[in-house]
Amino acid sequence: MKIKAFILTMILGLAQFANVSAQELEYKYEVGPMLGASFYLGDANYSSLYKNTNIGGGGFLRYNINPRMALKFDLLYGGISGNALELANKFPDAEGQEWKFNKSVVDLGCQYELCFWGYGTGVGYKGTKRLTPYIQLGMGFTYGGKALTMNIPFGFGIRYKVKERLNIGLDWTMHFSMSDKLDGISDPYSIESGFLKNKDSYSFTMFYISFDFGPRYRECNND
Repeated sequence: MKIKAFILTMILGLAQFANVSAQELEYKYEVGPMLGASFYLGDANYSSLYKNTNIGGGGFLRYNINPRMALKFDLLYGGISGNALELANKFPDAEGQEWKFNKSVVDLGCQYELCFWGYGTGVGYKGTKRLTPYIQLGMGFTYGGKALTMNIPFGFGIRYKVKERLNIGLDWTMHFSMSDKLDGISDPYSIESGFLKNKDSYSFTMFYISFDFGPRYRECNND
């Protein structure tokens, strides 16, 4: 009887282990570095994407609310540059204006991310995918030169789960600042500014790698 009880206990233990292994273990957080490119739109560059591209970098912490939603907190640094003298329209002479500039911006922000479908290893009953695109919207603060202002970041990206706790991704954001002084060219035509009208913007295109931590333990079917 003791041998039968031992064998039955082993079988039940293996079955429980197999059931746990078949489920997807979720993690609350991701952390990692980012590296890529930055560019600027403003009085010295009206609409040309990736003109005068500079190097950008930083790091982020992501809180995974569930497989489809997350909050991302990031600290980014990137260069912005331009030359208004290259434009077809010439600015009027104005004291203190910097027609050609090369500066840096520091961005501290938070974005809400929404994945197109559930993100995970693809193991278990939830039907998650290793590869998923996402959109994002948030709010941040910008420091560039002598300007300190708020910004509204909007963008999209794509995430890929390499292993259970290892991720890579590509993240693109356009940051609409509430200042017209990031480039040193402030309202050269004396046009009245609005909430986001006649303001400077900048963009980051970042490749990142991240590591999951903080497992989210659940009971039964993890509901």
